[in-house]
Amino acid sequence: MPDKTDYEALAANLLKAELKRKGVTYAQLVDKLAAIGVDEKEVNIRNKLSRGKFTAAFLFQCLAALEVSVVHL
Repeated sequence: MPDKTDYEALAANLLKAELKRKGVTYAQLVDKLAAIGVDEKEVNIRNKLSRGKFTAAFLFQCLAALEVSVVHL
């Protein structure tokens, strides 16, 4: 299996940083996603972030659930 690309790592690190900045755990993110109609399991989120393999839609869903409106790259 190939290593994460730089962009995959950037996306995963960006999302992890926003979670940390907001003080939100993976379990809390599951609840926040459910509140906007996204059904995810904590283990799936953990795996997606550790692998860095997820869609742009998932990234945007998480950012919306976290109420992040500005992202700095």
